[in-house]
Amino acid sequence: MWRINEGHSRGKRLTMAEDPLSHPALDKMAGEEFLQEAFQIILEEAVRKGTDVAEKVCDWREPQDLQKILDLELRSSGEPQQRVLEHCRDVIHYSVKTCHPRFFNQLFSGLDPHALVGRMITETLNTSQYTYEIAPVFVLMEEVVLKKLRELIGWGSGDGIFCPGGSLSNIYAMNVARYQRFPDSKRTGIWALPRLAVFTSQECHYSIQKGAAFLGIGTDNIYLVGVDERGKMIPADLEKQINKAKSEGACPFFVNATCGTTVLGAFDPLVDVADLCERHGAWFHVDAAWGGSALLSRRHRHLLRGIERADSVAWNPHKMLMTGLQCSAFLLRDSSGLLQRCHCANATYLFQTDKFYEMAYDTGDKTIQCGRKVDCLKLWLMWKANGTEGLEKRVDRAFEFTRYLAEEIKKREGFQLVIEPEFINLCFWFVPPSLRGKQGCANYWERLGKVAPAIKERMMKKGSMMVGYQPLGSKVNFFRQVVTNPVVTKQDLDFFLDEIERLGTDL
Repeated sequence: MWRINEGHSRGKRLTMAEDPLSHPALDKMAGEEFLQEAFQIILEEAVRKGTDVAEKVCDWREPQDLQKILDLELRSSGEPQQRVLEHCRDVIHYSVKTCHPRFFNQLFSGLDPHALVGRMITETLNTSQYTYEIAPVFVLMEEVVLKKLRELIGWGSGDGIFCPGGSLSNIYAMNVARYQRFPDSKRTGIWALPRLAVFTSQECHYSIQKGAAFLGIGTDNIYLVGVDERGKMIPADLEKQINKAKSEGACPFFVNATCGTTVLGAFDPLVDVADLCERHGAWFHVDAAWGGSALLSRRHRHLLRGIERADSVAWNPHKMLMTGLQCSAFLLRDSSGLLQRCHCANATYLFQTDKFYEMAYDTGDKTIQCGRKVDCLKLWLMWKANGTEGLEKRVDRAFEFTRYLAEEIKKREGFQLVIEPEFINLCFWFVPPSLRGKQGCANYWERLGKVAPAIKERMMKKGSMMVGYQPLGSKVNFFRQVVTNPVVTKQDLDFFLDEIERLGTDL
């Protein structure tokens, strides 16, 4: 309650001691106490239990039941600190443990402690990486990390930026390619452009379709290039599609090749694609969001032979390198400032031209964002701790586990590879006893297609592990197993196959 100073009959005012603006509105000591207790919960529930093979990958609940357990309602009055801490514990407990040794569901998994500390520091500092003024350390750090990634590609110079995900990196590539070919399009828009044609394989990431729609190019102007039996783009069909587009009056301006397709893990033949792009004057982009980290391995970087000829590359270290979400780099061979010219809006309230330091360090106008999270620190800190050699071992270990699992599958009755793995995507069917020897039956494939979803439901409700499945073209549902977590052991992979059998033997 505000008290009036009785010594003033006119111009009454509050005493300084009782003016609420004279004191902090947050209790710092209580806040620190909460943080200490919350960090203990994070360490125990998310880090220790979340990586403990004896714990569940998830404690499954149906949506309506989970809503009751979590008490998600937001009220007018705050709750006691211990109750808030209970909420923290519940949130972790009922979430999927993506760092668990038996989580194989996504193209990311695992928990690197150094990367986690980087993420914590980033969140605590809560800065935006658009100017040197507000993020001096991270502006310098980002360029060092991007330079290192470019060197692994094979570029001596270039440009780049960290983006919120590989999808946006691919969209950036398409936008920069259009601007490079038609710089006036930034001002005049699509009305002054010819019909633009995009070329990508049938196995490309769906962000290519989203990008064409988002940028006004239109999904009807995407020419899907055929793939071979391994899911790789067929160069002869790419040239056929380019010539077809030209005959239809379209301008072939952008070709997307994929290194590590989402399902089969295929690598397009980059050298042949680069030759065709040079011949037809098209921008050559490589979506290496998934497979780019193979560049760190001297044994496996041959999969990306020819990537140094690309005009741009998308690469997600948050996948195979395990930096944590999100860490996605958009990399350019161009060093003329193309990225800046394409996206800049020159807002004078942020990018003032009369600053006391060199304006080149204000990199935020290279992006379509304003506020931008710091995504370089977790990768930088992890790289500092492990070194390039340590990251190379992490990549090689993933390949070795995939080879081990593929050989084990060949030894087991009822397991059938969809394709021999080239990368770390291991795709296979489990054929339950009821379907073995019945491949010639009319409804065999229909029945087999129902096996993976049924097994997935059982493992989710049991909490024993998680693995993805999907159909592909004429192929019915099959499992796609991916190992990126370095804490995984052979025992975990043996358990994985045993559990598939246990859960599917009666189907």
